[in-house]
Amino acid sequence: MRPVAVIGPTGTGKSALALTLAERLGGEIVNADAMQFYRGMDIGTAKLAPDQRRGIAHHQLDVLEVTENASVARYQESAAADIEAIMARGAVPLIVGGSMLYIQSLLDQWSFPATDPAVRARWEARLAEVGVGALHAELTRVDPAAGAAILDTDGRRIVRALEVVEITGQPFAASAPRIGTPRWNTVIIGLDWDTAVLDERLAQRTDSMFEDGLVEEVTGLIGRGLRDGVTASRALGYAQVLAALDAGDDPDNAAARTATFIGTRRYVRRQRSWFRRDHRVHWLDGSAPDLADAALRILDR
Repeated sequence: MRPVAVIGPTGTGKSALALTLAERLGGEIVNADAMQFYRGMDIGTAKLAPDQRRGIAHHQLDVLEVTENASVARYQESAAADIEAIMARGAVPLIVGGSMLYIQSLLDQWSFPATDPAVRARWEARLAEVGVGALHAELTRVDPAAGAAILDTDGRRIVRALEVVEITGQPFAASAPRIGTPRWNTVIIGLDWDTAVLDERLAQRTDSMFEDGLVEEVTGLIGRGLRDGVTASRALGYAQVLAALDAGDDPDNAAARTATFIGTRRYVRRQRSWFRRDHRVHWLDGSAPDLADAALRILDR
């Protein structure tokens, strides 16, 4: 059977649906959440603990140290190898997550523009000099579409976009994947909720993360180099706790929780906008009863 991708905004219940589908289809799960690549980043990423995985094999979890940078190109190669190995075993790959670039690079076989270490280093130095907001403004001036698509807090992607624009002489979007038949003829199922309900779920999720020990998790990861991790240190929740610690505030107080919730809600809006542009997605309402049955009916079409 062809692979199934379960995608959608943060907090919609993708992991739970994927587990049920894996049980019923005889599947294995391939993670597509960039922050779940990191060892030790468990509470803030809502990563399923091993005893919550129902004995189902999971791939692309805990593959990086917090000091390493997540790479779309690395993921594309290694996740594709996992998927093909799963199919060779006669099992069904279930690609699960909400990291938009990673999912699209995998399903649309994104061909990555070349990199130039000297150009990259110059833009990274510029980022350190002027800060992420000012560099985002520079990107917006040279490539308005890229400026609109990339968050003004995402220094790594801003640097990459400026690098690509300089190397290619073309807008960053010119290197983006083209949407066609998904690789392996994958069925793409999207999960979403009414906005007001999802916001409430996100608020509850944020509170649960802090109550379950997010601050302690972050402080433990600092000793493993979290502050040096360009990608990991900017993850939602982790970045807000680090900022509170740096400011001498109580990272477990309402301000840190509120900042995490606001950042997550903003990210969810961006996820939704990205995924809704993909006409191949079969959307399901996360509040619907018998969600797995509805997903299986899509697969039978």
